[in-house]
Amino acid sequence: MIAINKKNQSRVNKAIKSLTLHNKYNDLRDQADADDNMKDHKKYDRLCEKTYNDFLDHMWWLPKNQQQAIYKSELY
Repeated sequence: MIAINKKNQSRVNKAIKSLTLHNKYNDLRDQADADDNMKDHKKYDRLCEKTYNDFLDHMWWLPKNQQQAIYKSELY
């Protein structure tokens, strides 16, 4: 995704990376839950929480119009 303002490109890249990792860990958590594997479920739940918090931290620094563009993307 290209930032609306070029100076925010690194924050956008970090937010997208965190969101992509969160989506990956969320899928793995759902799979572990379906398999009744509580050890992996807890592991991926913790990773989901960490990556989503990183995503929110990066989003906080972005202007509202860029945040809305990310929220409207297919990744979110």
